[in-house]
Amino acid sequence: MLVFILRRLLQSLVVMLAVAFIAFTLFQYVGDPVAQMVGQDATQAQRDELRHELGLDRSFVVQFAHFVANAARGEFGLSLRQGRKVSSLIEERFPATLELSVVAAVIALVVGIPLGVYAALRRGSFGSQLTMTLSLLGVSLPTFLIGILLILFFAVRLSWLPSFGRGDVVSFGRWTTGLLTLDGLRHLVLPSVTLAIFQLALIQRLVRAEMLEVLRADYIKFARARGLPNRVVYFGHALKNTLVPVITITGLQLGSLIAFSIITETVFQWPGMGLLFIQAVQFADIPVMAAYLCLIALIFVVINLTVDLLYFVVDPRLRIERPAGAGH
Repeated sequence: MLVFILRRLLQSLVVMLAVAFIAFTLFQYVGDPVAQMVGQDATQAQRDELRHELGLDRSFVVQFAHFVANAARGEFGLSLRQGRKVSSLIEERFPATLELSVVAAVIALVVGIPLGVYAALRRGSFGSQLTMTLSLLGVSLPTFLIGILLILFFAVRLSWLPSFGRGDVVSFGRWTTGLLTLDGLRHLVLPSVTLAIFQLALIQRLVRAEMLEVLRADYIKFARARGLPNRVVYFGHALKNTLVPVITITGLQLGSLIAFSIITETVFQWPGMGLLFIQAVQFADIPVMAAYLCLIALIFVVINLTVDLLYFVVDPRLRIERPAGAGH
């Protein structure tokens, strides 16, 4: 177990260094930060002085080492567009993105797993066929179209829910949340549902496929032969073994929700990191883009490590096989 964790940590470190290198190249080949920070009337001497202050006149290796050291402390310099520290901008926007992504993930799990189990156990029924058809639509329709349709129906036609913004939030130090206010919850409904639909449909189809596969296994036939109730067979044996691949997909999809919430945040003008990244791309704000890339990579690395460790809890075979292999 310890060797496995150390090996995963080493792999994660290599991945983060690779992502840091990619992010660092943004500073080298995407625009000139000095040209964006000084006016057109600046002299060459002023430009050279600013370039020296930013450390851009140093060698590539020295600059990269300096970038990695600062990134490890969460420092990515100043935003070229807003003139503020990038770490402060991320700190302001991250709670909104995390809140939206976590709520979307909860919706996808709470709705997707029961629908997948139902579709597997009632295979061929009208309800099962209907849920699978709807899940196919959820996988096929683009996220921005789903968001626009929800806005048109629930915000414009029915006027039930707001169509943009985060609403009223409660602050706990530097952390903000809209989950504790009615207005914040109302603003959260449409974007979270929009972000959850694709993941919900994916989880439903995955659970159904895995459940059908598990139900054909010999140990399930043996459990039925012993006279165990269907409830015990389905939920005590079949569903438990179905959750192993579901954990993998769910963990990776949580990272995807955070990384790819850009479209949803843009459609609903949700003040999160995705909207900040879109604005950074429009203005070639390289420090913000680099910070976003590194943060998303870190989230994926942490989630992957967590998912690997959860395997040891859910699948007892791994707790037997891995130590045996590690000893040779």
